[in-house]
Amino acid sequence: MKKYYYFSEKSLAFVELNSFKSKLIIYVSLTSLFFTTLLFGGYFFITSVTNTRGDLASVKNENELLKSKLTDLTDRYEILQVNLNELGKQTENLRIAANLEPISDDEKLLGVGGGSFDNSIDFLITSDYLERAVNFIDNITTKFEFEKLQYEEIANKMKTNEKLFECIPAMVPAKGDYIGSRFGMRMHPILKIRKMHAGIDIVVNTGAPVYAPGNGKVVFIGRNGGYGLEIEIDHGFGYRTRYAHLSKALVKRGQKIKRGDLIAKTGNSGLSTGPHLHYEISHNGRKLNPSRFFFDDLGFIELTQKK
Repeated sequence: MKKYYYFSEKSLAFVELNSFKSKLIIYVSLTSLFFTTLLFGGYFFITSVTNTRGDLASVKNENELLKSKLTDLTDRYEILQVNLNELGKQTENLRIAANLEPISDDEKLLGVGGGSFDNSIDFLITSDYLERAVNFIDNITTKFEFEKLQYEEIANKMKTNEKLFECIPAMVPAKGDYIGSRFGMRMHPILKIRKMHAGIDIVVNTGAPVYAPGNGKVVFIGRNGGYGLEIEIDHGFGYRTRYAHLSKALVKRGQKIKRGDLIAKTGNSGLSTGPHLHYEISHNGRKLNPSRFFFDDLGFIELTQKK
């Protein structure tokens, strides 16, 4: 049997250990070391697993919260998508009403893009999903900006149209018994040759009131050859009107007038066979048929049926 010794500090010599006692001490020491190692190892393992599970649970909870929020955003996006599509249809109708050109297919592509969010979100929200979510938001923003520009264009056109409707010569300037001569080629009553008649002749007695058919500015008053005393009004937007064979002008050159303002009295001045009002409309220098601008239909029907 082996003998075991230990160094005694008291006797400063090696002292023999009892075999059983020494073995017991060794076994106890080794066992203690094993269980201590096992205990600490187990503690750190359990702590590590517990922390990992805790972190995993925390991440899972955060992702569930994000999933809930993104699902809510999905629903809102779908509603916005429907509203934007309806808004686009209304925009097209408004453009027609405002007399604007339809949106081209290329322009429409600016307001098209994306689909809908994918609600089948995995356990973890991937960067790809978040990127698609951002793209959808950008798509919505682009569509709103596109529609905003459309409405601004329509609003500006409506304002222009409103002013145009105020200025366009859209009423009979004088109420007479009948139309003596219509717009077009005719045999001139005095010269006895075929000649273009660039207006209409409204037969009325001398001194009948002549009214401005639209807003504008008086640009000419004076005698003009066979037209006699005449007035010319610039209505803007390329429209001008002429009133000839007058007996008296009641406005001044440069004066701004509005539709319905009294501007003159009818007469028989110039090359004329009798009292009447010669009335012309031109657009950018081109002579137009005035009867196409008589929007007070009842008055014009009464006027023409009395011929």
